[in-house]
Amino acid sequence: MEILNEISAVIGRHVSKDGFQATPIERMTLVRSSTVTMPMPNVYRPQLCLVAQGHKEVTLGDRVFRYAPGRYGVVTYDLPAIGHVVEATPDKPYLCLYLDFDPVMLGELALRVPLQQQAPIRPIGKTVSDADAALLDATLRLLRLLDDPAALPVLGPLAEQEMLYRLLAGPDGARMRHITSSQGRVAQVGRAIAWIGQNFRERFSIEQLAAEVGMSPSSLHEHFRAVTALTPLQFQKQLRLQDARSLMLVQDIDVRTAAFRVGYESPTQFSREYRRHFGEPPGRDIARLRASPGLAVVA
Repeated sequence: MEILNEISAVIGRHVSKDGFQATPIERMTLVRSSTVTMPMPNVYRPQLCLVAQGHKEVTLGDRVFRYAPGRYGVVTYDLPAIGHVVEATPDKPYLCLYLDFDPVMLGELALRVPLQQQAPIRPIGKTVSDADAALLDATLRLLRLLDDPAALPVLGPLAEQEMLYRLLAGPDGARMRHITSSQGRVAQVGRAIAWIGQNFRERFSIEQLAAEVGMSPSSLHEHFRAVTALTPLQFQKQLRLQDARSLMLVQDIDVRTAAFRVGYESPTQFSREYRRHFGEPPGRDIARLRASPGLAVVA
């Protein structure tokens, strides 16, 4: 598709090396990888991810989401998932863009965009769909402003609003509204996700979490898993392991200290769960990441 080629060309001009590249567009980040990458855990924020070139996969719980050129993913809550680039070469690198959702802009638009009649959606907080021509066109207009800095402050918010409008008016419209809703079970799950994100280093029970968000333990367990594909304790464990990995990699903290820092009482249990999650013991995994930084691009 010609428009997809143009989107790839603009991204390629503005991200010259592998990794993430911030842009003058406040909430937009560009990503490039010239090789396939190892599966890398990450906490995905509420955002749009549109792949322009190459392929990647993201695993959330027991679900696998596959991206190809022209496919986009929507995340509606902070979710721990594992992503990796599965098709990329130096001549044809993986290229994508992330657009973090502005909840204020999204909320104002949601009041003005009629909700399309559609079958009830599953409440899962992540989905992948094919971008239609209107969404791709709006995306290209926003990207083109990177080459027109004088017009960016005026036209940038308009192009961003159009992208959000296309999402709200499309098949993900109901799911997008979850970001701005403060009512219902899904909103309560959103508050549970936020609470765990702030307290994941501390021990807690399902009963305690349920009381915090005003749900019964059984209802919380059911609806939390429907949204995140994880139980609350699995969600906490993934946040702990990802945090420990970051501490060891970035701050050069030893395994035992990292385990205690993120809330583990037993370094042995930590190492066992770390290996199960990342595929290698902590020390070997960190050494691998440092030896091959190109393989550690977060997709």
